[in-house]
Amino acid sequence: MTRLKGTIGILTGGGDVPGLNPAIRAVTIRALREGYRVVGIRRGWEGLVSMTRDKKADNSASYIDLTEEIVNRLVRTGGTFLHTSRTRPSHIPKDNVPDHLKEKYSDSVNDLTSEVIDNLSWLGIQYLIPIGGDDTLSYAAHLQKEGFRCVAIPKTMDNDVPGTDYCIGFSTAVTRVIKLTHDLRTTADSHQRLMVIEVFGRYAGFTALLPTMAGAANRCLIPEHPFCMERLTELLMKDRKANQSSSAVVLVSEGAKTESGEMLFKSNEKDMYGHRKLGGIGDYVSTELKKLSAKHNNNRPIHNVNQRLGYLIRSGDPDALDSIVPMVFGNMALDIILKKRHGRLVSIRKGQYDDVPLDIVTSFKKVVDVDKYYNAERYRPVFKSFEGKSLLVMTSDI
Repeated sequence: MTRLKGTIGILTGGGDVPGLNPAIRAVTIRALREGYRVVGIRRGWEGLVSMTRDKKADNSASYIDLTEEIVNRLVRTGGTFLHTSRTRPSHIPKDNVPDHLKEKYSDSVNDLTSEVIDNLSWLGIQYLIPIGGDDTLSYAAHLQKEGFRCVAIPKTMDNDVPGTDYCIGFSTAVTRVIKLTHDLRTTADSHQRLMVIEVFGRYAGFTALLPTMAGAANRCLIPEHPFCMERLTELLMKDRKANQSSSAVVLVSEGAKTESGEMLFKSNEKDMYGHRKLGGIGDYVSTELKKLSAKHNNNRPIHNVNQRLGYLIRSGDPDALDSIVPMVFGNMALDIILKKRHGRLVSIRKGQYDDVPLDIVTSFKKVVDVDKYYNAERYRPVFKSFEGKSLLVMTSDI
């Protein structure tokens, strides 16, 4: 019987994207064949906060031992079968502290990092592979500094994790935005309307900019540059006039800002990472566009199609790129562990697979370089100087 080399943990945090299950499968199969036990942590960091260190306790909601049979059965599905959450163990509100820890942690906000480390040790986990965006991975970097060995995999359809050109989920998101925008354009064309489509992108506008570059829309609004409604209306009305179908389309990032510099939020409530829930910029643009369009149409407002794509672009099965990249990222994470390295983030840099220090995720914000890639006067991508750029053009942070 082969002696067990150790135990590797894996978790998924933050928003779901297509490609997570292929990454979990890649890690699991490679690790099992290398002689490791693999433990899947359920519900992201929450699973490591809420479990009870008692062999007799039912911790099935917090972790599961992974097998080839389990991961092979679920690899072709979207989302994450391990489930996810937006838990931040270093900032747990009093009401979210698990019942069995309430006497120990009673502050309004509590740091449960010591519980996380103790729970990982109790499970026998020597290395943890967190898969997530900058929020999930910022806590992984914190955990690494506290002495626990982490090797991270970047995922987010916003593609805004520093240190990598590509994050799991981005290709599928862009593909869906392009397809759904083309599909919706048939309605705009049929009714000779303007169309406002809101897509994800809190701080980075890649999911609006790249589809526009691919021809899905006439204009796009991104978080990195404030927009003027009068100017946007003028441009879209010119686009509509130049189109024989008398329609025009604008893609709007959810984090796009008006000239006041303010994002629009649904409420003042914040998650554990300090983010308020965004919502309403597409509705605002749609309402204002209808009113302002009358100035360019003999005082008759142009109706518009207003659609928030939302979860449609993050649901369902992964595309080809989000099936291949997670497989490579998962195997790279195991390569790092087999070399007894840690504190690393697997990445793609200038088109090549690589790894970088994990703490890069907290070093800067990865956003669109407006000077290079966005025509701020015309609200559209810059279509020049592609030589030497990465495959997805403006997604490199170097």
